Amino acid sequence: MVPATHYAKSGDVHIAYQVVGDGPIDLVLVHGWISHLEYQWEDPALARFLNRLASFSRLIVFDKRGTGLSDRVAESALPTLEMRMDDIRAVMDAAGSNRAVIFGISEGGPLSTLFAATYPGRTAALIMYGAYAKWIRTDDYPWGPTREQHEAAFNAYEKHWGTPIGLKTLAPSAANDERVRQWWAQFMRIAASPGAGITLYRMNVEVDIRAILPTIRVPTLILHRRGDRLQPCEGARYMAGQIPGAKFVELPGDDHMLWIGDADSLLAEIQEFLTGETPMLEADRVLATVLFIDVVQSTQRATEIGDSRWRDLVDNYHQLVSKEVARLGGRVVNTAGDGVFATFDGPARAI
Repeated sequence: MVPATHYAKSGDVHIAYQVVGDGPIDLVLVHGWISHLEYQWEDPALARFLNRLASFSRLIVFDKRGTGLSDRVAESALPTLEMRMDDIRAVMDAAGSNRAVIFGISEGGPLSTLFAATYPGRTAALIMYGAYAKWIRTDDYPWGPTREQHEAAFNAYEKHWGTPIGLKTLAPSAANDERVRQWWAQFMRIAASPGAGITLYRMNVEVDIRAILPTIRVPTLILHRRGDRLQPCEGARYMAGQIPGAKFVELPGDDHMLWIGDADSLLAEIQEFLTGETPMLEADRVLATVLFIDVVQSTQRATEIGDSRWRDLVDNYHQLVSKEVARLGGRVVNTAGDGVFATFDGPARAI
């Protein structure tokens, strides 16, 4: 079920937000570059991630101005970090939250850090994932892309907005998954216009919150995947070294999208940080026997009897094989042409 969407007023702008769960901790999730409150629930992995957060908190999630269901603003007047910080405060007020954990993802990290420094009394803790203090390479910050690399990315995104562009960087482990590709392409189209998306991207590149980091005085958890292709892990280590008492957790994986890959380890770190309890992780690996069946000389046989007749035979064949696989406790994973790909819990049943 998609949670109800509400609106908070921040100045003259309406900010869309949702509240999920009723846990003892208020947790404000600050998305990255672009977002869409209702379409995010269409992705099973992202929906699962959000529901897990809501299982131990009262989760408050919102679309920043200029994206998703919040008011769109003129591209010539896109918001600064300070304006967006006020949007967080407005959403908290509307949701009846006096004090909350602020959880910033990617570009949401600098925004969350600014809020924690400005409103420490309303910030119970700060969590960042895949975040950065600065996103352009300089002599004293050698981990970001160069300005020339960013310009090439601006042009590519503008040319291919609304396609699966960027997934090889954002989620390499799922970049060839057609469902993920279609979801991401539509997500881009409904979350922001091409012009707004590129303008926000340009704004994010100019962010530099390094001077703010030593002023943070709330408990801080910084999570980062070791092989993140968008935001190098060195930048996260730098932030952890600048924020007094910050806890830094480096996790395996290459995906920048936090709900792709091993999301359970991320969730476990967040839950332990906020509640002091270490959750039991579900096993995500099993020992299985893989069976692949292929009909010998099927192409020759199809030519002899005709494609239409051959397709009917293959359909009947797939139905018979599926029944037999199920009878023996297996599962058909995929079919391609006359091939069948199935898994069993042991070799004897597969044979």
